[in-house]
Amino acid sequence: MQIKLELLAPAKNKDIGIAAINCGADAVYIASEKFGARESAGNPLSDIAALIDYAHKFKAKVYVTVNTILYDNEIKQAIKQINDVYEAGADAVIIQDLGLAISPDMPPVPLFASTQCNIRTPEQAVLLESLGFKRLILARELSLEQISEIKKSVKIDLESFIHGALCVSYSGQCYMSCRLTGRSANRGECAQVCRSNYSLCNAHGDIIIKDKPLLSLKDLNLSAKIPQLVEAGITSFKIEGRLKNESYVKNIVKYYRNILDDYLTHNTSYQAASLGSYSKSFIPNPNLTFNRGYTELFINGGRDSWNSEYGAKYLGEYIGSVARQTNSLKGSTQFEYNILKNKEKVLGSDTKNTLPTPIVNGDGLCFVSPSGNIIGARANNCIDNNVCIYEKINIHTGDKIFRNYNIAFEKEMETLSSQRFINVDLSFVELPENNYKILASWGNKSYFSSLEYTVAGNIQTAQNEETAKKSIIAQLSKSAESYKFNVNKVQCSNIPFFPASSLNKFRREIAQAITKKITEDVAYNIKTCRKSISEDKKHISLESVKANRIFSQKHLSYLANCSNSFSKALYKALGATDVDDAYEVSIKNNAVKTIDKSELMRTKYCLKFELGLCKNRYQTKNRRTGKFKLDDSISQITDSLYLANGNNKLELKFDCRNCEMIIIG
Repeated sequence: MQIKLELLAPAKNKDIGIAAINCGADAVYIASEKFGARESAGNPLSDIAALIDYAHKFKAKVYVTVNTILYDNEIKQAIKQINDVYEAGADAVIIQDLGLAISPDMPPVPLFASTQCNIRTPEQAVLLESLGFKRLILARELSLEQISEIKKSVKIDLESFIHGALCVSYSGQCYMSCRLTGRSANRGECAQVCRSNYSLCNAHGDIIIKDKPLLSLKDLNLSAKIPQLVEAGITSFKIEGRLKNESYVKNIVKYYRNILDDYLTHNTSYQAASLGSYSKSFIPNPNLTFNRGYTELFINGGRDSWNSEYGAKYLGEYIGSVARQTNSLKGSTQFEYNILKNKEKVLGSDTKNTLPTPIVNGDGLCFVSPSGNIIGARANNCIDNNVCIYEKINIHTGDKIFRNYNIAFEKEMETLSSQRFINVDLSFVELPENNYKILASWGNKSYFSSLEYTVAGNIQTAQNEETAKKSIIAQLSKSAESYKFNVNKVQCSNIPFFPASSLNKFRREIAQAITKKITEDVAYNIKTCRKSISEDKKHISLESVKANRIFSQKHLSYLANCSNSFSKALYKALGATDVDDAYEVSIKNNAVKTIDKSELMRTKYCLKFELGLCKNRYQTKNRRTGKFKLDDSISQITDSLYLANGNNKLELKFDCRNCEMIIIG
């Protein structure tokens, strides 16, 4: 049996979800009205239901996120919300709060463990599988080897992020936003403080690096690692971006769809997880939509330069450099530029796909000086390699030029919408007593289906059989709804005559019958899955959990994110005797003393490594090979380092044994 590989796309709303499906997503994830890890990306139930109906036409799936930690007074509302999307036909619900998993009021819907569950070890994976989870969304920081070890420990599906923004902290383990702004990342309110500028100081208060985005990471891009991820056990490939616009989602989905389809073509043991083909409406290019430069993070089990250098800003596609400034009218800036002619990487920009096109009127530009200063502007009048900007800006010869808004590409994305369709083969066959049937068949190796459409009545034999046959083929081969029909056989001793209107009617009714058949098959599969989950739930309870205690750790700190009595009861059933309140609960209850000088973030990212100061790697006297310019006085570099931003001063600790950095505050 072939293994299904799923391309999973973000949906900020219904329209973006439909666009993602049309560009080739096998599934989309979307937030319900509340309790999603992106507070501003909630959606009404009616829109989610409409998206589910559309997705199921292609056997694509819709997963609903309810993945924040919950307070006691929110549990009832969250479960009602989950019941609502369950009734609407949601294929799964993504959760973080484990208290939901064993609630008797939860419907029998498949549960996926959110990446906020911080799944990094086989032991964690086994625990979540024992609680009935059907899929684990793994931490982004894992290597292929670590993923493979987790896969060996469980039988359920594994999902991995492959593209998009990276949290610097292990997901679900960041309390920095809550500490500095009162906005909790675990409650969907992240203020993205990791994208802010910080100064690096020593214990004496000396500034080593001033006002740089020291915690901001590049974006993830694992497009070159799809085969290795499959081999490691990943079957769902997730694109980040529930706050991204439609242009971004369409571009990135199409890009990975092409990569996955190429893999499936050469690896027949696998197949796409949904039905359909896609129009070649545009050529995707991940460099032309929002990114902070790209990294493969820790996927190979080693480190590279992960810092984005310029924070949350999107520099864009590298174009070239300013050749010289020319005479400008008052209040404007005019210059000539040298366009990039060789594929190269500059300031983290991924230029491996295509060389840039020339700058045109309306393009958005970023100029980066050798010292790192950034100026943005809009190109207003372009002739060959001469550009005029209708404002006075301070640029110099040699400044790098990036394009962060490609007006031609954006217009193409707006006007050339991708279409998704299912190919259907038709055979027109004669039956006894002057009746006929049209046999329709579609699908792939794991899902092949067919139906018969009978044509009966007082049917006349055609006077010109060749013309009548051509008419049958021509009219039935037209598209209808989301189907592209292909007549591969007309088998009749006497070719009948049908007016074009009748043949068009046959085609439309066949399309309706196929839609009905597919949605019935989907509904049957969902019903079967839910029945199985209902049976499993009978064996998962606090009592059954107690029989197989997993926690060897007796005391669980706020890092367990226990924010309600349900999750606390679960943890105690699993063997913990003492469970602290979640960080957010302590803040809410003004119990600040209990969390003062606490671990705000633990991360695989390490500033010492980025700065070229890692003693484990750099053994020479001059170890400062990192990207940030440091003060020449080596006496400033001590084991005690701090991040300063305004009145906030955060201590850095380095767990070199586990190769992790910890932020204390």
